[in-house]
Amino acid sequence: MAQSPRTQGAKSGGQNPKGKSRRELAQKLVAENRQARRNYEIVDTLEVGVVLTGSEVKSLREGRANIAEAYAREEGGQIVMVNSTIPTYPPAGQFNHDPNRKRILLVKKREFNRLMGAVERDGRTLVPLELYFGGTGMAKIKLALATGRRAPDKRDVEKKRDWDRQKGRILRDRG
Repeated sequence: MAQSPRTQGAKSGGQNPKGKSRRELAQKLVAENRQARRNYEIVDTLEVGVVLTGSEVKSLREGRANIAEAYAREEGGQIVMVNSTIPTYPPAGQFNHDPNRKRILLVKKREFNRLMGAVERDGRTLVPLELYFGGTGMAKIKLALATGRRAPDKRDVEKKRDWDRQKGRILRDRG
């Protein structure tokens, strides 16, 4: 019995030709904090869930969100994301949400204790890097435990990154 073109890829253990799993392919990036890697030294990252209302999810599905100025902090025994903006969803009418409200992040108790210990002890910051829909269709945030950089540090990192990029071009052109 010959396999149809549709079922041929199913035997490869859920992998497509590019080597990514179905879950990785299903992730849809909604918002990204591009300045975070420039302004902070990323120490650790963690994927966390976020509590949203229906109109917020609809707005995110349209790809409308801003986490550029956002950060997370502890309030009332839970981690809350502050300064993130999810614009209103016009068809929701009177059932719409507040675009700038604080959003609760879902973190396991052990991770919560670890993150809060690092923030209090080492003076680190919790910064959202990406907002996306995971493989299961749930909204997720890639949260980073980070240390702030000063202006000279930012320049040094930028010089090193430029030199590495230039070095790669030189090696590629020679080879």
